[in-house]
Amino acid sequence: MELHINPKRDEWNQLLKRPTQSVGDIEATVKRIFDDVKTNGDKAISRYTLQFDKVEIENLIADEEEINEAITQVDEELKQAIVLAKNNIEKFHEAQITKKVSLKTMKGVKCWQEKRPIQKVGLYIPGGTAPLFSTVLMLAVPAQLAGCKEIVLCTPPNKEGKIPNEILYTAQLCGVTKIIKAGGIQAIAGLTFGTKSIPQVYKIFGPGNQFVTVAKQLATQFGVAIDMPAGPSELLVMADESANAAYVASDLLSQAEHGADSQVILVTTSKSFAQKVHNEVEKQLNELPRKEIASKAIANSKTLIVENFEIGLELIDEYGPEHFIVATDDNDFFVNNISNAGSVFIGDYTPESAGDYASGTNHTLPTNGFTKSYSGVNLDSFLKSITFQKISQKGIKNIGRAVELMAEAEGLVGHRNAVSIRLKDLEA
Repeated sequence: MELHINPKRDEWNQLLKRPTQSVGDIEATVKRIFDDVKTNGDKAISRYTLQFDKVEIENLIADEEEINEAITQVDEELKQAIVLAKNNIEKFHEAQITKKVSLKTMKGVKCWQEKRPIQKVGLYIPGGTAPLFSTVLMLAVPAQLAGCKEIVLCTPPNKEGKIPNEILYTAQLCGVTKIIKAGGIQAIAGLTFGTKSIPQVYKIFGPGNQFVTVAKQLATQFGVAIDMPAGPSELLVMADESANAAYVASDLLSQAEHGADSQVILVTTSKSFAQKVHNEVEKQLNELPRKEIASKAIANSKTLIVENFEIGLELIDEYGPEHFIVATDDNDFFVNNISNAGSVFIGDYTPESAGDYASGTNHTLPTNGFTKSYSGVNLDSFLKSITFQKISQKGIKNIGRAVELMAEAEGLVGHRNAVSIRLKDLEA
């Protein structure tokens, strides 16, 4: 990890750059695949699956026999862990259910708001080097709670042309209605346009690599909504001498092992503590099976030493981390003042891994600085708010003249007339 001591503010943007390609670098590839899938459907998806995943798929849909077989292959202890996590995620997201908002804004004018589920949603589950069945929980549980009718899951097949047993088990546990053996750009394109095997959806959810992130953004040009730009994983840790250097190093490595394009940042007020963490990172890195991947991510990562917490907070808000761990002798300062973060982990005994799996919060979060404007996935992500209004004869009399005056001032005579015709009838 590169060490930078008291970097100047005009250096922050350069120091905090993510190790990702620009949209322009990969947009042409994404557009080409989108056009192909739109024209050729399943054939194009199978062709790209062979090209990118090195596996030939005859049937893109995981059938009932495959799913039932997979369920029997999952270790019982792991099943219990998945159920425990599911229960916590359900509790946290169920608590987000809100009541109907209803009131009279004035006599005779009643307004209310109700929420309705998005009927068709697509869930993208990354595969590749680490099939993330935990992401199935994070997306399918709130989708089911919201009442989405069609929950379509796409994930890359493994080298045997199968979906990992844990993903299939978790998907059926959480009410997924269709499971598709396709990943990458081609899966997002399939969900966007619809094919013989893949239903077209109204909104696409889930994290992915840089190509998937750009594909999701392109999907919005074709009338499909997305949860957020959620690309390669990132973590920022704010720690001081009061923290445990071994714990901090383990947290940094837990995110670094996601992928070579992941990034981890350590911000601290202590140079000696930074060195302790660096030593622990080197020591623990050698014990990881995914050492090669984590090493590449660590090479993209930095340690920034700042003078005080106030400067540290300003720098963190500028970065806007996906995951933010705070382990200092004044955690409340950061908890009470942080503005830009996807999810916050507080204290020595709150590893980011807990949020990734089982604490109950959602791990599908905005990356690449989008925490400045996006929230992470939550129950409302799968719902739409619809407003209603009902106006009585008394109500139109009370509000009508104001509407007439405002419409006329904007030059919209038809708007005015829609009120005037009613008022004249009532006066008669």
